[in-house]
This record gives sequence, structure tokens and C-alpha cells, in this order.
Amino acid sequence: MERFFKFKERGTDLKTEVIAGVTTFMTMAYIIFVNPGILSAAGVPFEGAATATALGAAFMCIAMGLISNRPLALASGMGLNAVVTFSVIGFEQANVPWQVGMAVIFVEGLIILALVLTGFREAVMNAIPMSLKRAIGVGIGLFITTIGLNESGLIGPDAITLVKLGDFTQPYVWVSIIGLFAILIFMAFRVKGDILLGMAVATIAALILGVTKLPDAVVGTLDFSTFLAPFQTPEGTSSMALMQIFTPTLLVAVFAIMLTDFFDTMGTVVAIGEQANFLNEDGTVPGAKKILAVDSVAAATGGLFGASSITTYIESAAGVAEGGRTGLTSVVTGALFALAAFFAPIIAMVGGGIMFEDRGTVYPITAGALIIVGFFMMKGVKEISWDKVADAFPAFITIVGIPLTYNISYGIGFGFISYTLIKLATGKAKEIHPLMYFVSAAFVVAFLDAAGVFAGLGA
Repeated sequence: MERFFKFKERGTDLKTEVIAGVTTFMTMAYIIFVNPGILSAAGVPFEGAATATALGAAFMCIAMGLISNRPLALASGMGLNAVVTFSVIGFEQANVPWQVGMAVIFVEGLIILALVLTGFREAVMNAIPMSLKRAIGVGIGLFITTIGLNESGLIGPDAITLVKLGDFTQPYVWVSIIGLFAILIFMAFRVKGDILLGMAVATIAALILGVTKLPDAVVGTLDFSTFLAPFQTPEGTSSMALMQIFTPTLLVAVFAIMLTDFFDTMGTVVAIGEQANFLNEDGTVPGAKKILAVDSVAAATGGLFGASSITTYIESAAGVAEGGRTGLTSVVTGALFALAAFFAPIIAMVGGGIMFEDRGTVYPITAGALIIVGFFMMKGVKEISWDKVADAFPAFITIVGIPLTYNISYGIGFGFISYTLIKLATGKAKEIHPLMYFVSAAFVVAFLDAAGVFAGLGA
């Protein structure tokens, strides 16, 4: 095991990797329950989506760990699942059968895999200036912190000011605070497994305060009804779902989702690489082709299983913060996802959310871990050249754009477009990598499409 995962070379050991894997899983476990809830709004069977979500994450985490030997975990992507549900399939199957929506994801994943195998996806990663790479990591850190603060109940949505202070009369807010400060105290005393132990303290607090309760059952059943969705024939149609995606509207959807998937993963890998210290001096990612290939296969697998697009998770940063440096972290995370498919009621107690009509869903037990992870990812901000406007403003707009749009790709798009325009306007076109022109133009098209400029074309 030492020879395969290279523990000594990366300054880690078996115990650290196992703890890191458990920590990553605990910060991601919510997806087992959130993803089916979102997909079921479009007619996807809830139980089938739950099984697909857990097993899809399990297979791809293990594959990433064994193939790339990096602490990168994967699961169905938040944001992407909402796009599939409400934009591609349509609420309660208003537009197309859910199997066709999964076929869109399946094809999108295959296209991205082709881009990886040709070297295009890695070339785009290498074309990004270092200032933007660092900004992406910082922006994602703020994004994670925003998610954590929101899921903790410490902040909440407001129609006028966008966000406001949370309701401190609610016990779940105090569970989040207890968990957060428990992690900080363990960190201060340099206790191994500080994040995981902090979540354990939060779980105990949640039980005492009545925020959660012990599950009535321990073992759940598996449901494979969503598997091979692209090759199913939806009810009321005469052809398999895969053959029904060749319409202008759905082909545009393939492109839009592909663009989001493409840059979400890129930003995540760069951010985790920076945190785990495995980036090269020029900011490139060693072994990027293996990482991107697994991620691309994961996207297609998500469509095949009926779990929406499976992608590399920024919550991997939680395991890295615990010292995870090898693929064993991801293998452990994957094994726990596989177990979770059978023990969903127990995972629900820790990773499950609490729904409020006027507040949305909160995740008080895991929220503190996300806030801490965001804190760890801020260190890259000091490396940005803030005295050079041509580099500093694109970095700035990327950093604020990611959390404020609640979308990693949009923030990256703001940075790419502004970087290209400023360099051109200041006569520094030679400093722009040719691929930056192409990618910036692609983002312009994506933003116009998101604004509805192309709505109705080809319909």
C-alpha cells in the first residue's frame, strides 16, 4: 500500500488518509439526500435516485483514487442537478421525460472525455494565467464559506439586502456554532481529525437540542430503477431516450452543461491542488489528464445511472485539510458512499438537512466543516499581484463572482472575459494565450444564452 499510494513521499500515513477520507465523506454525505430530492421534482424515482447517487459517487471516488492517486472525491454536482431538473427536464416532466435529461448528461460526459483524450481540456487548464488560478481557489473558498454560513443558519436570504443575520433563537444555529468552535478548539490544540471530531460534537449537540434524532431504522433497500436511463424507452414514447436528444434545444443544453462541467472541475482541481501543494511551480497540475479523464467518465456515469452529472467535489478540501494527500483518501470516501447506499437512515441523521418553509434547508452538523475549509483556502489571495490592474481586477471579479453568482463557472467566466479585454485594451495581446480567446468567447455565448438571448431559436 505504501508503494502504491506513496505515503512517505507525500508526507502522510495510513491513519491520516483514512481520517481524511471519512472527513471528506461526512462533508459530502448530504448529497445522498439532497440530490434525489431535487431530481424527484422532475419525475425521477426518489429511491432510485438515492441508490444511483450513493453508488455513482462510490464507484467514481474509488476510480479517482486508484487511477490518479489524488485526494479528489466525486459525487452528483449541486447546481448541475438543478439545471437538469428545472431547465432540461422541466418541473414535473413539463418538457421532456427524465430519461432524456439523463441522456443529455451521458452524451455531455462522453464529449468532455473526448476533449480530455485529445489533450484540449488540459491545454485550457495550462493556458490560464497564475493570477486567475489563485483567484479561482480563493473564490471557491469564499463560495464554500457562503454555503457553510447559509447551511448553518448563521446567515439567511433577504429580498432587499440579499443576505441577513440568521435567527439565533433556532437551536440548529447553536448546533452549527458548537460544531464550528469545537473544530477551532481541536485545531488550536493540533488534534488529529479536528474537523471530524468537531462534527461528532455537533451531532451530540444536535441530539441533545432535539435538532436531529436517532433513526428508526438502520438498513435501507437499494433501487436500481434509474440505472441505464439513457437506454430506457420513456413511457409514452417509441424510442430510447438517447435517440430523443437530437433537437436544437437539447443540443444547446448539452453544450451549456458541458461548459459548466468543464470549468467547475477545472476550478476545483486547481483549488484543491493549491491547498494540497501538488501544483507545479507554473500552476499546472501533474497528472491532470488522468484526473480529468476520470472526471469526464464520471459525468457520463451520472447520466447512465440516473444520478445527474457526477463531478469532482470542492468538499474534497475538507479531507485535504485533515492531511489527505493520496488517492487512499478518495478510496475511503468511495467505500463509505457504498456503505451509505445500505445505511442511508444513519447518514441522514448526520448529513441530512432540516427543511423550513420560510428558510429552506439547513445542514447544521456539517456546516462548520465547510466554513473551516473556506478559511483554509484563502491563503492564495496573498500571492496575487494586486498592484497590477490587468492581473488584479480579473482576479478580484473571479473571487467575488463565484460566491455572489453561486456558480463556479460564472465567476471563472467573469475573470476570463475581463482578463482578455483588459490585456487587449492595454496593448498586451501577446500575453494572452490563444486558448484564452476561444474560452472567453465561449463564456460570452454561455452568458448570452443564460440571459435568454437565444431563447426560441430552432424551437
